[in-house]
Amino acid sequence: MPKPYPREFRDDVVRVARNREPGQQLKQIAADFGISESCLANWMKAADVEDGIKPGTTVAENAELREARKRIRLLEQENEVLRRAAAYLSQANLPGK
Repeated sequence: MPKPYPREFRDDVVRVARNREPGQQLKQIAADFGISESCLANWMKAADVEDGIKPGTTVAENAELREARKRIRLLEQENEVLRRAAAYLSQANLPGK
């Protein structure tokens, strides 16, 4: 998988595409910058979400969700360990052993 383009480059390409002259096609802008048209379209969609033009989750929100899910998994694992420990200790305290 190729390295992602730098953030500044993507922002510049999107800015140029948004401020293009009437009649200038995205295909030509993408070719001028050496990227595919679909790549440019994806960058523009992401920029629209980031700028609040279109609904969706921003990069910051996605990062926050990822961290929250990671924390939930960790807490669920800790809960499972505690549940097993409680079950083990309750078995050890049964009369007749």
